Amino acid sequence: MTTRYRVEYALKTHRRDQLIEWIKGLLAVPFVLYSQPTGVFETNGFSTTQMSEEAHRRYAEIMRDIEVMIDDHINHQLDVNVRVLSKLKLLVPTIGNFFTRLPLEAAFKFQDRKRYISSRRFVSPSFNDVRLILNTAQLMAVTTYGSLRLATFDGDVTLYDDGQCLEPDSPVVPRMLDLLRKGVRVGIVTAAGYTTADRYYARLRGLLDAVANDPSLAPPQRQNLVIMGGEANYLFEFAPAAPHLLAPVPRDRWLTAEMAAWPEAGIAALLDVAEAALRDCVKNLNLPAVLTRKDRAVGIVPSDPAVRIPRESLEETVLVVQKILEMSVGSAGPGSGRAAPAVPFCAFNGGRDVFVDIGDKSWGVAVCQQWFGAGAGGADGGRIRPEHTLHVGDQFLSAGSNDFKARSVSTTAWIASPAETVDLLDELADFMGKKLS
Repeated sequence: MTTRYRVEYALKTHRRDQLIEWIKGLLAVPFVLYSQPTGVFETNGFSTTQMSEEAHRRYAEIMRDIEVMIDDHINHQLDVNVRVLSKLKLLVPTIGNFFTRLPLEAAFKFQDRKRYISSRRFVSPSFNDVRLILNTAQLMAVTTYGSLRLATFDGDVTLYDDGQCLEPDSPVVPRMLDLLRKGVRVGIVTAAGYTTADRYYARLRGLLDAVANDPSLAPPQRQNLVIMGGEANYLFEFAPAAPHLLAPVPRDRWLTAEMAAWPEAGIAALLDVAEAALRDCVKNLNLPAVLTRKDRAVGIVPSDPAVRIPRESLEETVLVVQKILEMSVGSAGPGSGRAAPAVPFCAFNGGRDVFVDIGDKSWGVAVCQQWFGAGAGGADGGRIRPEHTLHVGDQFLSAGSNDFKARSVSTTAWIASPAETVDLLDELADFMGKKLS
């Protein structure tokens, strides 16, 4: 049952995606005009099949119109001499850049066959319907109409349930092995900021053991797996001879030129400001939390593991700390088009805790693009290009969501559970198979 709490929470601006909400509004019109709920009980007028066909036609037309608008938006991106905003930018001011076309009409028809969106009489096209249509369109773009060279994944809620581990029997594991067999590079880009390989092995042992023991994987394919921890702070490469199948990579081997310019004094100063802001939030909100500081992060965790901090308090803490840091040092990411500050950061709600990390997932994905770039034939300074990269995660809302900034350097797919990741990887394999055939 949807509670008043959940309804009110979903209406908060920072918990909504403006593009999805706009598309939902467009699809609501044909739903109202053609759904005719009384048709369930009455036989006169349109039949149920006719109503479904007409709704399908109108939904598909709208998605095709949006597809054309995205094409126009991309043309505006590419033409540096155009100073007039695209129509899509005027209608959805928060829209960012696109790295590929999105075949939305084909994606809608694909999802309609699975979810029977056009056949519903009482439930209009939902946020999740639109989100999954956009995911399918992006998969089509990077496979059928393009070439996928790098896939990066969030950890919690994407590969495994929140706070859990990637076990050997997880259905995600064989699908990720299939990506490696197809020559796709795989990066796990997680907020978990461990400095030693054993901690990552404990969380990802199902995948790591499977990669080490799968006889169908060639040695170069096994090397196509890396772990990027702490958003963009600790890189581990797969190493079959290492005690935990992972070997830490020294920073001087993988830092991008921009990241190498971040001053250590600036990092310490940013974490000092974040720590002070977190302490104030703990005090002002009377949070049952303790502060923890690492070399590249600072955060609060429950003082008692059995106690959960209220979601509103976590969100308030994220927004307060983020605003204080932005006022102090600003923020930016690779490809953002803004002048980079001394040190970029990411403040996010981890579900049970709040952390501020140095860098964010846009930098983590950029490191993976650079690491694999030369071997994958990447251009753009030796990196795999954004249009050949797919980042899969569960946190893409505009505030306190650490996958959000990956949109600035790669194409993305927004999932809501590990089960959805499995479905997504099955779709991906299907589209890649059609491309190969």
